[in-house]
Amino acid sequence: MTYQQALAFVEETKKYGSILGLDSIRALMKELGNVQEDLSIIHIAGTNGKGSVGAMLQAVLEEAGLKVGRYSSPAVFSYREIWQINGKAVSEEAYAALMEKVKTACLTLTEKGLPHPTSFEVETAAAFLYFKEEACDVVLLETGMGGREDATNLITHPICSVITSISMDHMQFLGNTLSEIASAKAGIIKENCPVVSAWQEDAVKEVLVKEAERLKAQLYQPRKDAIRNLLYDMNGMQFDYVREDNSQWKIKLPLTGAYQAANAACALKVIEVLKEKTFPQLTLSVIQNGFQKVCWNGRFERVLEEPLCILDGAHNEGAALQLAKTLENCFTNRKITYIIGVLADKAHEKILKIMRPYSETVYAVTPHNGRALPAEKLAEEAKAAGYQTVITEPLIEDAVRHAIAESSGEDVVLIFGSLSYLAEAKQAVIQYREGQKNDR
Repeated sequence: MTYQQALAFVEETKKYGSILGLDSIRALMKELGNVQEDLSIIHIAGTNGKGSVGAMLQAVLEEAGLKVGRYSSPAVFSYREIWQINGKAVSEEAYAALMEKVKTACLTLTEKGLPHPTSFEVETAAAFLYFKEEACDVVLLETGMGGREDATNLITHPICSVITSISMDHMQFLGNTLSEIASAKAGIIKENCPVVSAWQEDAVKEVLVKEAERLKAQLYQPRKDAIRNLLYDMNGMQFDYVREDNSQWKIKLPLTGAYQAANAACALKVIEVLKEKTFPQLTLSVIQNGFQKVCWNGRFERVLEEPLCILDGAHNEGAALQLAKTLENCFTNRKITYIIGVLADKAHEKILKIMRPYSETVYAVTPHNGRALPAEKLAEEAKAAGYQTVITEPLIEDAVRHAIAESSGEDVVLIFGSLSYLAEAKQAVIQYREGQKNDR
């Protein structure tokens, strides 16, 4: 099977839709030898922060000399980035070989009269195979959506379960209240396996505590004052992380955004648990050096300096609240222009309302996604939310070019609303930047 044939196979599986439940992935992994049972897995669920916490854990575990597999979705800048080992995406050759094995297993299932696995189940199976074949020391495994019925949840004994910040998202699948959504995420908690939770609202915490008690799983959470002496600017942040015994770790992190301090507290609590139970080599110097090497593209990422152009993956209410807090702290008295593209099933009216105090100008775009909200509809909502200047630009490259051209060197252009178009937006900014260089 060639790489193109492998891509075509996965594309073909999209017709089977998105089905929650574990029967199909269990059958598929049985055909593939249940290789997931041989992996040391850190299982990560949550509404916001999964990727950021995963990036922090990856950097520290790599710094300790471990071979770290990472499975995270959706892809933002490159499809193959979903499967990584020590930060390097799977090669085209390895991807094709993996998908050939998965396709053979799928055919066996259908010959037995069983349903064909979905595209996410196929991709998840390929991840387990890849990390087993490459003998990873530890695997960071992110859920796709929810937890309890997510395909990744067929694993039975993770070395740690991690639940990042939970807020309202995917309500049509997970429930219409925070408690219902928390219950879905809490489904990754396993009997007698440690679980770490980020700071949560009371309704969420209550659900997690009950589920952990039911399964006799030790639940850990960073103390409320775990982050002290926080300083941050456009280049990153530094803070003191306070442990339960009141000892402190001095941490520097090259990520910006108010929300990253909370993500860091969660990641550091996970590291404390891993250090005690699994990886004693996670010394303070390893932790500090690892945090200084964290890289997570598409999260308050600077892609142009004059004007300052920033990409951020904020695409739901909780993420928008955190992004707004960052704007308030970093950009007082600076003109900010938004480029926004959203998916129709997201809380776009609430996002527009949350972000309204920090900008008068919106360029509405249409992401290249079947679930995208048309730019014209988004523009109507932006006008209703009170934005003074609203421009409809269905083509993302046009919005980027015009927004930057209309901004001075001291202004800020912020691109957000959906992960699905960040790669295209980033490429448009790079092309603009290169064009400016060539014009000089």
